[in-house]
Amino acid sequence: MCKRLKTIFVLLCLSFALFACSNGGSASHTTNTAAMNQSPQTQVSQPDGTFHEYALPQSKSGIMRPAIDHQQHIWFGEMGHNYLTEFDPVSKTFHQFPTPHGQYGIMGVAVAADNSIWFAEQYANYIGHYDPRSNHFTTYALPSISTPDPNNSKQTLKLPLAPNELAIDAQGNVWFTEMNADAIGKLDTKSGKFTHYPLSSPRTVQQINPYGITIDKDNMVWFTEAGKDAIGRLDPQTGALHMYSDPQPYTSFMEVTSASTGQLWLTTFNASVLVQFNPQTGTFASYHATANDGGISGMYGISISPTNAIWVTVPAANAIARFNPQSKKFQYYTIPTGNVTPLGLVIDQHNALWFTESAKDQLGVLQP
Repeated sequence: MCKRLKTIFVLLCLSFALFACSNGGSASHTTNTAAMNQSPQTQVSQPDGTFHEYALPQSKSGIMRPAIDHQQHIWFGEMGHNYLTEFDPVSKTFHQFPTPHGQYGIMGVAVAADNSIWFAEQYANYIGHYDPRSNHFTTYALPSISTPDPNNSKQTLKLPLAPNELAIDAQGNVWFTEMNADAIGKLDTKSGKFTHYPLSSPRTVQQINPYGITIDKDNMVWFTEAGKDAIGRLDPQTGALHMYSDPQPYTSFMEVTSASTGQLWLTTFNASVLVQFNPQTGTFASYHATANDGGISGMYGISISPTNAIWVTVPAANAIARFNPQSKKFQYYTIPTGNVTPLGLVIDQHNALWFTESAKDQLGVLQP
């Protein structure tokens, strides 16, 4: 019997309905069909750059975080349609691949060294793998967790671990955050075995809310704790954990990325603030972005250019912003379509910024 738990977690005013189903083992699935759609586009030039926006084939796509493969194709999940979707910038076409056993929960997407695609299905509670060469899906089912029912002390609820964001290390292992389980997970892609690292003792459920994850140049795993205004570091060799709390009360960290300098950069849920963390000193610095559009607060996607410029999406300004670490200033690029709620962000080999427009069912690109 499958029990459903609806848990409200604020993600830029998005509601997450978490499904709790018992699911074990791994499964493989091959698909030979995909929807292919030529996209209409808009183009707007600005003094500092040019935007293109590509409409998705359907409405209510639930487009999330993008990743870019070795052919410079853009990949992302469409939560609204159970699709893993590829966009070809040359042909301007979308290819939509239905995911096996999907429950409308594709979150993080990452590209492996062999150009295959890994993704987290939060609601279906699995880590998925797609090989574009064979059109083959493989799913790695995660265990569920039990927690007391807050509405009935005599009952327990079975929850998915809720995998959220992914990062791939130098050995090809897939690391991910487990939002419901307050833990970090690792999938050994060679053996298919999981290892789980609880972030608290005794273990908690839905209190720490680990969200974003990245791997630095020393192969250390860093992650954000949205429920604790903190970031954490996990040593893959020893399993040792170290937490760093931000003294600012408003942060609720979201995404995190590591620069070649060793600095960490983080976005925030509750304010349009970019945060820098120095692992050497353990100190935080905050930089406030302009919020002039009247949209939702928060700062979501983040990516670092080869020249160490920090790029972020700023939904409240309906803009993509470039932050210069030397001058400590933001430069804003207003998105042509209004109120798009830009979320994920990735940089291609030509330094173009690809981003998702969740409120308008569009994929955008900015060439600065």
